[in-house]
Amino acid sequence: MRQLRQLTAVFTIMMIVGLLVFVKVEKATEYTGRDILYYNDLLFRIESDLSFGRSEEEIENEYGCSVIMSKEISDPELLTMYSDGALVLDLVVDGEYAGKVAWNDYKENHVNTSQSFLKAAIILWISVLICGYLLLLYVYLGFVRPIGNLKEFTENIAKGDLDRPLPMPRNPLFRGLAEAFDIMREELKAAFDRERQAEIDRKEMIQGLSHDIKTPLAVIKAACEVLTTKYSRKLDGLDKFAGTTDEEDRKWARTLKDEYGDMLDKVGSISGKADSISSIMSDVMHVSLEDMEKVEVNPVEERSDLIEEFISRIRSYGNIVIHNHIYPCLVYMDRQRMEQVIDNIIGNSCKYAGTDIDVTFSETSDILMSDGKQGRFVKITIKDHGPGVNPEDLPLIAQKYYRGHNSSSQTGYGLGLYLAKTYMDKQGGGMEYYNDNGFVVELLLKKV
Repeated sequence: MRQLRQLTAVFTIMMIVGLLVFVKVEKATEYTGRDILYYNDLLFRIESDLSFGRSEEEIENEYGCSVIMSKEISDPELLTMYSDGALVLDLVVDGEYAGKVAWNDYKENHVNTSQSFLKAAIILWISVLICGYLLLLYVYLGFVRPIGNLKEFTENIAKGDLDRPLPMPRNPLFRGLAEAFDIMREELKAAFDRERQAEIDRKEMIQGLSHDIKTPLAVIKAACEVLTTKYSRKLDGLDKFAGTTDEEDRKWARTLKDEYGDMLDKVGSISGKADSISSIMSDVMHVSLEDMEKVEVNPVEERSDLIEEFISRIRSYGNIVIHNHIYPCLVYMDRQRMEQVIDNIIGNSCKYAGTDIDVTFSETSDILMSDGKQGRFVKITIKDHGPGVNPEDLPLIAQKYYRGHNSSSQTGYGLGLYLAKTYMDKQGGGMEYYNDNGFVVELLLKKV
């Protein structure tokens, strides 16, 4: 509103200046009429000068008149004077009529007036031109340039440049807007700095935790090695009872062998899990959780029956029922990543369902892959008998950091299924999941 008032004031001043110029010209050209006494006096002087013999040219130059020494009323020069509205008086020299004397002052006044109007018009045109340029400059400085600065500022923000402040315009209309934009820039910069620092802190925390976890893992590994050595020696010591004739001694030896063998299996499972955890922690120490999908996956040709070995190592999780054996063939697989996938899926089922876990193996017919080629796969179906996943959570359950509604009482980061799907895709296979009287996960490994 203030700028509108200013523009109105400038326009009004321009119009007033133009009006004053024309008023001044009008006053300067005010008609006052002829002074007959003045011209009679000039006539008397001219008649005297002629009687004394002065030339007509000298008289015309001195008195600004035209001397027409003709007694004919139809003289062309005299007719011209009459048509121009000149003042024509009779000229009497030495008592005799000699001609006419004329002053063409109307024509001179007309020429002067025209020149005055032309001068006034030029002055007015120059004034309007200057005021117009000043108005354009004002509009540019007050409106166009601030808008251009705002446009450039928003483009810089879109490019991520949050360090360049917005120049404050002089126009109060845009100053408040510019201040609001600059406050927004500072808040965005502060938010990005906080997010960056939080990311750095999280990575440092993860690396610190990874390092701290490796210490108790080393103790577990050492304890497993001690227990393995101890029970291996005890098993070797029982060999001396193999040839004894005492039935009770043989029965006692078989019982101890079964017990020591079971203990060695459990110790071996603990040691294997410690190795897996140590390997995972090594990955975590080199990348943050945000970059977990960048972990290198190197699928090579492996035996399919390794899957059964992976499952057998985690039987301590719960009752895992394998309904059939996997088809013996070669598949593309990264051993470490595939073991992590099996561990994550079965571990989740044991954690959230708490029921028996059914595992079945099958083969697929030709399936069209993402590269447009046909491929065959080995399918691993893992099914629990729990309540399944909430239908609202099912489409999102494999997204990074997503945890379902039933996970509030369980610890975790929401990365298990996300990493499992990522690793399966990078091995050239895939993963599907759905509810069917429990939660079902199907893993596909591409056959060689």
